[in-house]
Amino acid sequence: MKPLIQKLPLSEDSSFVARTYRTPNFEVPWHQHIEYELILFTEGEGMSFIGNYVDTFETGDIFFLGANLPHTFQKKQDLITSAVVIQFREDFWGKTFMELPELRDIKLMFQTSVKGLKIVGKSKERLRILVRDLEYLKGFRRITALCECLSIIAFEAEYLELSNQEVKQLNAKDKERIDKIFQYTIDHFKQPISLTYIAGSVGMSVPAFCHYFKKSTKKTYVSFLNEVRIGYACNLLIDTNLTITDICYESGFNTLANFNKQFLKIKGFTPSHFRNHFRESVK
Repeated sequence: MKPLIQKLPLSEDSSFVARTYRTPNFEVPWHQHIEYELILFTEGEGMSFIGNYVDTFETGDIFFLGANLPHTFQKKQDLITSAVVIQFREDFWGKTFMELPELRDIKLMFQTSVKGLKIVGKSKERLRILVRDLEYLKGFRRITALCECLSIIAFEAEYLELSNQEVKQLNAKDKERIDKIFQYTIDHFKQPISLTYIAGSVGMSVPAFCHYFKKSTKKTYVSFLNEVRIGYACNLLIDTNLTITDICYESGFNTLANFNKQFLKIKGFTPSHFRNHFRESVK
């Protein structure tokens, strides 16, 4: 299964996309596009998959994604999700604009965004207002507002780099193989997934598959699968009153001991500490 190649339509009086997408129009599977993407979540929560990065997202989160970086945001079941999505090509303002010496820092930030960036700190608060307003701006003000957003990201540098998976041109066979692995995992992580099965699904032996996945993503498949499951468990710990044991099995783990071990390894907290810490922060 190849990732969806997404292309959002432009209106006659615009050179880049800036609009809100809301359930069911928000839901998009594992996909990629040549445009850079700035996305602000205005409703909902769920799990984010960006390159080989897996974690949760919530209302108010802002991401900046580089060109051709595969990603998907999977909303929590039965929850409305919406986001302001800004997409633009690097050359939408002309072939030579990015070569101006004044834009050196912006260009460097574009290169870093191939990892996927999650905006934090004061920049996050400033960008929330700008991104919301940008959707409704007209004419030249749209261009200057976008430049202001990019300037904040580049010069303040208040962001987390998310993925360490190299974004490169794969041959068709490798591209289809790694995308099939990711999408199957996203769709079936609650079920038992053996290395024998997932390796066989892409026509590989277990040793060859393990070597291939580690080389492609810089992490083992078991680590990736555990991150997906722990990300889902975090949502259940925050949003439900299910017991730790119930959440363990609902997230795809088959023993409570392994669930606690993996949760502590990935999040730095035990599941109960994570839940209590979140509830105290809300109070």
